Amino acid sequence: MGGEIERAKRVLKIEAEAILNLIPRIHATFNEALAILYGCQGRVVLTGMGKSGFIANKIAATLASTGTPAFFMHPAEGVHGDLGMVVKGDVLLAISNSGETNEIINLLPSIKRLGVKLISMVGNPNSTLARMSDVALDVSVEEEACPLGLAPTASTTAALAMGDALAVVLLEARGFKKEDFALFHPGGSLGRRLLIRVKDLMHVGQEVPKVSEGALMKDAILEITSKKLGVTSVVNDRGELVGILTDGDLRRALERGGNILPHGVAEYMTRQPKVIDEEELAAKALQVMESFAITSLLILDPQRRVKGILHMHDILKSGVV
Repeated sequence: MGGEIERAKRVLKIEAEAILNLIPRIHATFNEALAILYGCQGRVVLTGMGKSGFIANKIAATLASTGTPAFFMHPAEGVHGDLGMVVKGDVLLAISNSGETNEIINLLPSIKRLGVKLISMVGNPNSTLARMSDVALDVSVEEEACPLGLAPTASTTAALAMGDALAVVLLEARGFKKEDFALFHPGGSLGRRLLIRVKDLMHVGQEVPKVSEGALMKDAILEITSKKLGVTSVVNDRGELVGILTDGDLRRALERGGNILPHGVAEYMTRQPKVIDEEELAAKALQVMESFAITSLLILDPQRRVKGILHMHDILKSGVV
């Protein structure tokens, strides 16, 4: 052993150069491929054998999650029935470093009969696959990072980078937004941040702590204790919000000394409390809470009557952050 660090640096340098060498190849051919993908009326079907297959699978996943319906089809399975998944209006995007992969070449007659457009990513622009493609993207590399020149390394990195370039430019062309991305990732943290709204988490009905502005502090304390949210809203005779009494207000009142229980709530409550619309994102509610160092927000109806309450713990439990 010895020289491992330098060998590792060499690998990264070769792979980085493989990507940088793609930049001059982003020209009219790339635009042609982009136009075919953008105009696809069906799905983009990715295919590739071996390591190229893994890259194709990843590109399919990236396209699918960014607004371009796509899936992976194994070429060996394709010639044994899986071609039934491909229909007119689809686009086939095939990846092969040699451009002579038998399993892919065997698919092409059927693809042509279906009238499916063919885009390829090849390491040999003069290969059979490149010649039979409607558009062939050159992802050739000068050398593999593997010192034996056998294991696909730089070549698969280049193909993956080209796939990302297609996916990202398509994303922008479609006007794909974070909210769209969230719809395809409802289980992820981004999906939760962009999909979960205040109305999905807020407490409503009998769960909302509420006392009248004429109530005594002892009544307010009982309401805060029973509803277990650390606050109670305070409303007037018309049910409109006039204030909020929090645990913090209680502590400050006790620090003054004396018996606060027979006193009125209006003497100690915070007037003009922070509120939020039920259609706002839960992430926005959390941002407001953190900005004002509070733990709850009230939700009002159009008549300023208390409709619900959202506590910071509700947001944290939801996994929004």
